Formats: sequence, structure tokens, C-alpha cells
Amino acid sequence: MKQLSNRINSLPISATLAMASKARELKENGVDIIGLSLGEPDFNTPDFIKNAAIQAVQDNYNSYTPVDGYPALKRSISKKFKRDNNLNYELNQIVVSTGAKQSIANTCMVLLNPGDEVLLPAPYWVSYSAVVTLSEAKFVVIPSSIETDFKITPDQLDKAITAKTKMVIFNSPNNPSGTVYTENEYRELAKVLEKYPEIYIISDEIYEHINYGEPIFSFASITEMYNRTITINGVAKAFAMTGWRIGYIGAPSWIAKACNKMQGQITSGANCIAQRAAIAALDASVSEIKYMVDEFKNRRELIIGLLKDINGFKLNKPKGAFYVFPDISSYFGKNINGVEIKNSSDFSLFLLEIAHVATVSGDAFGNPNCIRISYAASTEQIKKACSQIKESLMN
Repeated sequence: MKQLSNRINSLPISATLAMASKARELKENGVDIIGLSLGEPDFNTPDFIKNAAIQAVQDNYNSYTPVDGYPALKRSISKKFKRDNNLNYELNQIVVSTGAKQSIANTCMVLLNPGDEVLLPAPYWVSYSAVVTLSEAKFVVIPSSIETDFKITPDQLDKAITAKTKMVIFNSPNNPSGTVYTENEYRELAKVLEKYPEIYIISDEIYEHINYGEPIFSFASITEMYNRTITINGVAKAFAMTGWRIGYIGAPSWIAKACNKMQGQITSGANCIAQRAAIAALDASVSEIKYMVDEFKNRRELIIGLLKDINGFKLNKPKGAFYVFPDISSYFGKNINGVEIKNSSDFSLFLLEIAHVATVSGDAFGNPNCIRISYAASTEQIKKACSQIKESLMN
């Protein structure tokens, strides 16, 4: 008898990876699919970072690494936190992991117990809810909408807190909406959390450098929140290093120590060559990646302009990341090209099969009225995709 654990049976398949898999299947059958589903920069890793990796190979970096990361990399991370975020993290407060996703998983695993509740302001990254479930805790969604720029209010946060609340996860710039919380907005939310000292905060700042004018503010820089906040970051998005798999945390030392212990029994230390490359990335001036951010900003303007021309798409203007998250609920209950659209999953599947454009349903992000469209693609692909979407919905 084949019987899997309740743990794995309770875990959903990643919606972004599932859509990418469906798109690949169609491609293999000869269909020309434009992929706007994955959150991955389409740039190559900058040469100065690749050169650091080549040098590491030549210098014979090939042994197991310390579980929590090379001291040299942790020093670079500490300097980066101070330079970019006004945060002071000592080396014993930093843990390097195999991607920011593992950093988040480590944190949830060491802090959550069965029955604990984790507040997820929606929309939220798909893996938050899955990791919370894997940690045997429960996630509680705090909804928002395009009318509020996908931001929650202090009153909403306060009303969502119960005696079981153990954690809240903030993500700014946000995946999937591109929303950026201002310093004042974060401080107002922090005032609510001051009343509940037993609640911990994960601040996922992986998209911090991909922003379009709104200053990025780190939640842990609020004095009262520093000892309760775990700051998550990595090199994947800003430096086009998704496959290098380097993420890290800055946290109270006792939490970092626990994450180190957890990681030591699962993956041990992150890849040696990728860590040496990450040192070069983090030591460099942020100006080194400005060309990528400038191009993302141009693409944002392009895709918003094109999608606004499509009836039924309601859009806001994201301040960061490389996604748009249009509300497409006006199509619900309609029949298009013989396909009944009941929800955003139906709509996303329709776009894949009829328009041949891969997107991701908003259901997976806690907002069932929207779909996520990545503009980490060439301008030619964006133009073609929007044209095919518009044409498919006119028939």
C-alpha cells in the first residue's frame, strides 16, 4: 500500500511552478507560449559576479561550507544591512541559506508550533502559506484590494490578532502586487504590534532594490520591532542570480542559532562557489544594477499602458518588483470563446490555452479577483503577449 505522510498530502503544489509546467507541456507540443508566470529576471548575472565565481573555482573553493555561511560573506551581509537598511546585525545574527525560501522555512520551523496562527496580509507570495502549513501552524489571511493599493490597515491587523497569533509576514516590495509600504505605513502597523510583544515579524525584502522611487524601509529599523523581526533577503532578484540559490536572514541571535541548528540537519551550508559570488554582489555599489532596474521601470510603463487598453482589466501602478496584478473579476460568470470563466484560475488557464500567455491565478496569492503577470520579459514579448490577450478576449 502506497501511503504518503499527512505532511506532504497537506502541502499544495506551487502555483507558479504548476503554471510553468503546463506552459512547458504546450511548448513541447509545438505551441508558442509566452511565459509571463515566473518571477525571474531575464538578465544574465553581471560579469563582475561571474568573474568572482570563476576565481573561486580557480582558488579551489570546493569543500563543505560552514552551516551558517562563510564568515567573509556574513561580513558582507552585515555591511550591506548597515549601508542599505540602517540595520546593525552581528555575524552571529546572520544565517546564509540555499535561497530566501529556505531562510523563510527555517524561521517558521524554529518559531511555530501546532495551533499557532500566522497572519498573511494578502496578496502574499504563494510559498508563505505552504511553509506555515508545513510548520503545522495555521495561516490567517488579511485581505486587501486594488482599491487600497493592496495594503492592509492597522485596524485590519489589530482585528486579525488572536491569542493564537504567533507571527505576521510582511513583504515589501510585494510579490505579486509590486506594492511598497512607506515608512509611515510600517510605523503605524508597528504601533499595533507593540501591544502584542509575543508576536514575531518576518520582513521579506528580497525585492528591495527593484523599486521605482519609493524609498525602501526595513521593518526591523523600527526600534521597538528590532528584537522581534527576522529580516529576509537574498541575491536572486536584484542581481539576476535566481539559480545561484543564496538567501540570508538577519535576526535576534537566539533565532539565528536555532535556524543554524535546523539547517544543519537538512541541507548544511550553501554552495561554496555561489557564496563567493554573493560576496562580490553585496560588496558592489547598488548603482551596478541600476541598468536592470531602469529597464524594469520602462517595461512597467509599457505593460500598464497596453493592459489599460483591454476592457475589463483594472490596474494600479506598482512601486516595485516586476509584476502587475490586475483585477479581472469583471470576466467572472462570462462565456468567452466557448469557455466559461468562473474564477481567476479559469481566466489564467484561458489565457494559457487560448491566448498562449502564461500567467498565475490570484487564488494562489490570497486574492481570487486578480492574476499575476510578470514583466521580467523582453519588450517584444510583452507587446506580443498583451496583443494576444486582447485579441483572445475580443472573440
